[in-house]
Amino acid sequence: MEPEALILAVDAGNTRIKWGLHDGRGWAATGAVATSEAARLAEAWEGLPRVGRALACNVAGPGVERSIAAACARKGASLETLAPRREQLGVVNGYRDPAQLGSDRWAALVAAHAARRAHQLVVNAGTALTVDALAADGRFLGGLIVPGPALMRRSLDSGTAALRLTEGAFADFPASTPDAITTGAVQACVGAIERMAASMAARALPAERVVLSGGAAGEIARHLPMPFAIHENLVLDGLALIARAS
Repeated sequence: MEPEALILAVDAGNTRIKWGLHDGRGWAATGAVATSEAARLAEAWEGLPRVGRALACNVAGPGVERSIAAACARKGASLETLAPRREQLGVVNGYRDPAQLGSDRWAALVAAHAARRAHQLVVNAGTALTVDALAADGRFLGGLIVPGPALMRRSLDSGTAALRLTEGAFADFPASTPDAITTGAVQACVGAIERMAASMAARALPAERVVLSGGAAGEIARHLPMPFAIHENLVLDGLALIARAS
């Protein structure tokens, strides 16, 4: 396939850098490296062909962006970074300052709206948990940002004298401190999703489903009392859609 048809999408988060090579039909290749090992991207992409375009979301800072740009240059593309707009591909940005919205959240909203026109909650569950309300007509109403489950657990480990970070299990009635910490972190995330669902219902926009992505999606999903779909490549899908439309 000609390089012009190939899009390299990159989602650089606080913990992982996910990437995918899109050929116009689907993902020809996907992968991830730890954000702390961003300099290894060029090595991870050694087997990939030259590409026509590279588009990224980056919340990991300028050093990581330089590493991504250098790896993209070796594949023949100048790195472009996504900037949220007031409106794009049918999604209307409800932020007072559209540029303040995280680019990963914007890409996820675009992908979720393209996949299904429904009232839905778009949830990215990683280091941070974002819970975004999306109406069926494409209006992004606003969203929440809270620590993800792992960050909540680490905050108790570093911020308290008596609570040390040990592995626990989820339980309806935790009977040990590790179980209480693990359960509390998950329940806090589930509660944030439920509260946003309640806010949508109060606006006569009841969420028909929750779309989950990110490394902690599975940990949270099994405890959600509402319909959900796990979409592993949600941000990458949004990047590919935006790149092909612009």
